[in-house]
Amino acid sequence: MTTTAILSDVRLGLAGADATVDLSLRDGEIIAVTPHADGQTGAQPEAPSDDERIDGRGLLAIPGLINTHAHVDKSWWGRPWQSFGGPPGLEGRISHERARRDELGIPGVDVTGEVLRQFLRHGTTAIRTHVDVDLGVGLRGIDVVREAVEQTCPAMRCTIVAFPQDGALRRPGVVDLLRRAAENGVEHVGGLDPAGIDRDPAGQLDALFDIADATGCGIDIHLHDPGDLGAFEFELIIERTRALDLKGRVNIAHGFALADVPAARARDLAEQMAELEISLTSVAPVGRAPMPARMLREVGVRLGLGTDGIRDLWSPYGTGDMMEIARQHARMTGARYDEELLHVLAQTSTSAEWFVGGTGEGDRESGVTGWAGGTDDPAAAVGLGVGSRADIVLLDAENPMDALVRAPARQLVLVGGEIAHDERR
Repeated sequence: MTTTAILSDVRLGLAGADATVDLSLRDGEIIAVTPHADGQTGAQPEAPSDDERIDGRGLLAIPGLINTHAHVDKSWWGRPWQSFGGPPGLEGRISHERARRDELGIPGVDVTGEVLRQFLRHGTTAIRTHVDVDLGVGLRGIDVVREAVEQTCPAMRCTIVAFPQDGALRRPGVVDLLRRAAENGVEHVGGLDPAGIDRDPAGQLDALFDIADATGCGIDIHLHDPGDLGAFEFELIIERTRALDLKGRVNIAHGFALADVPAARARDLAEQMAELEISLTSVAPVGRAPMPARMLREVGVRLGLGTDGIRDLWSPYGTGDMMEIARQHARMTGARYDEELLHVLAQTSTSAEWFVGGTGEGDRESGVTGWAGGTDDPAAAVGLGVGSRADIVLLDAENPMDALVRAPARQLVLVGGEIAHDERR
């Protein structure tokens, strides 16, 4: 956007910040925060005569939500119901998806666009999504996702992981596709259970780390393998990250083993991850032991949250609402105090910026970056200060903690200062 817009009469909602303010927006950023009084803005920066004023109607403003683990290329949202079926287990789900995909084809730009609109409707303004790369679809899925973002909401940030859902080594040619994807500009290459799927943990990881080292991309690897086996794979990832100096460029998704092994071993792994800035992403899955969230926070491991798949051939569940995922994670990890609830909301917004190319700085030290003390500016305290991206969600809630536990409807969603969804009445 090239003109200055005013998002007027919004609440920031923390203690001492119940009065409403006006947010001045330009070029996708917040450029001023001023008191709102009887519909009159305070000392606003000089703006062109064609200013757009957006009425916030006294609603609570929070930063846009960030989905750090999605699979937008798999969903059948908006298409006829696809009944759950196929063999159990990870291998069964993979084979079932491949068989049905031959019948149904891969979801196109229209279907992927519907998924993105669901995200926007629920206040998600940035995503990191895994996109299948295999011998059947090649790199076409990446092009579909990029086109869908461009058609649906060009200001929505989308970081792509080229993902070998059917394994990297057991299908000759997939590693070459991953390398081509990295050379063509995807931000990360993915992997999947180096032991459980490829049955060659060193081989898969060496291939992925070689691509990352040669091209400068990151690595984002699904690791479902449990217990000691999964912990061993954590160690292999840590060793390679250190050896190749890939600090800050590696993420482990799911990482169930960290919740399976004894606390002392989990902490040792986590401390090494923090040193190398190896991050974690979780979808707060029901039926699994929860991530040791407090320990991860203490040692300084970044933890992002995501939706995983949404109404796809893997599961009929999912709505695309990151607030529901955050609430589920909060309940599973025993978050009850205000500071803990704010920390979870930060993991879903301000500190998750790191997963989509931002900094998310300070999260590992304070635990509630952009959502707590250390500033007298109430706008900065909720991650909506001067210089913040104009990714803003308005909802009817008393404060951010209330918003997290109730997950009320998102009334207005701005992406880069532009209205992407509007349900105000």
